[in-house]
Amino acid sequence: MIWLKNPLATLLAGGYDGGGGVVIENGRIAEVLVRGAEPAGGKTYQIFDASKHVILPGLISSHHHFYHTLTRACPPALNKALFPWLKSLYPIWAGLSEEMIHVSTRLAAAELLLSGCTLAADHHYIFPEAAPEALDVQVAAIQEIGIRATLTRGSMSLGEDDGGLPPRNTIQREDVILADCERVIDCYHDDGEGAMLQVALAPCSPFSVSEDLMRQSAILARDKKVRLHTHLAETHDETAFCEDLFGVRPVDYLDRVGWLDSDVWLAHGIHFNSAEMARLGDAGVGVSHCPSSNMFLGSGLCCTLDLEKAGSPVGLGVDGSASNDCSNMIQELRQALMLQRLHYGPGRVSHFDVLRWATRGSACCLGREDLGVIAPGKQADIALFNLDEPRFSGAGDPLAALLLCGAHRADYVLVAGEWKVKRGVLVATDLPALMEEHAAEARKLTG
Repeated sequence: MIWLKNPLATLLAGGYDGGGGVVIENGRIAEVLVRGAEPAGGKTYQIFDASKHVILPGLISSHHHFYHTLTRACPPALNKALFPWLKSLYPIWAGLSEEMIHVSTRLAAAELLLSGCTLAADHHYIFPEAAPEALDVQVAAIQEIGIRATLTRGSMSLGEDDGGLPPRNTIQREDVILADCERVIDCYHDDGEGAMLQVALAPCSPFSVSEDLMRQSAILARDKKVRLHTHLAETHDETAFCEDLFGVRPVDYLDRVGWLDSDVWLAHGIHFNSAEMARLGDAGVGVSHCPSSNMFLGSGLCCTLDLEKAGSPVGLGVDGSASNDCSNMIQELRQALMLQRLHYGPGRVSHFDVLRWATRGSACCLGREDLGVIAPGKQADIALFNLDEPRFSGAGDPLAALLLCGAHRADYVLVAGEWKVKRGVLVATDLPALMEEHAAEARKLTG
């Protein structure tokens, strides 16, 4: 039992003062205290002095590609828009091995935890001959690091010789894909409250899978009661591709293949018109906003406030570390704040909006009602940020300072009430050794 006592500030959904801190018991939040209050029941608690810390719900990244950490700042892919960027990287990613997937998953998860992220959704869609069971490898890696995860079994089946974008050596047969999707759901998906690992199905994009695979994936996901994820409306090129190959715009295509529903969340979701946003909102389709990636590739600006107003949950994602090029979630919040203010103006987008997207919004995209909020009964996934460093000196509002002054690393992180980061260091991972192993595998992959 832990009492995070007397923080500088606590981010709450409402209804509490929170100045007295947060009490954790049996992996859940037991109490949120007003300043001066004591925990109920006269129990003995381990007291953590949070007087120099801001307490947040664990941040949630709703879209990532862990294996991209192996191709950061990759010379063949620099200074390119999405389609040429992908075509530069597909031949490299075709060389992925199980060892590469294992170490890249561990490295990405470690980096996320250090930035205050306690749950991440990973979209793995490359299954080369050397790593046909890549998701199994990821499961083992995730369990070593101790972060929560939604691992999405991605897929690509539409090669360039059939009108798609990816080369033949990066795709799989659709019967193989669907059989493996069913297998990994049965093996690994936990639909219970407090689940550490869940599985979703994620055909990669309209330009890399067939219309039939989209439909069959939706049928399987609903039969197994798991969620659906894909890239959509990221660039104008993608819209043109949908119109040329399928004869419709992306949202019409989504509707046609049975994906316009509340069990779906989309990556990027930039190029929607007003009518399309209304349709997405009516259906409850979520959108993961990925600001750094969108800026890196010059893809465009996601209309976050308009999507929320229409009824769509909006979350945040760091996206892949080949188009970010890092897996730092707290830095992604600052990017989102600045980019969305450029779009909507400073009077319409506050730090509270961005903090909401990175916690409750992402949790809603992933279907996790037990996470994303500091309140009694919720899972004790918590990030503590220390404001006792030069970048925060003189800051008046502790919560605003996290984003405006550029927090870049969590001081302490709990997942299910267990310490995963202490004093900015991973509790159970030898980070220098992990980095050395990761760098060696990256050199093998990129030559």
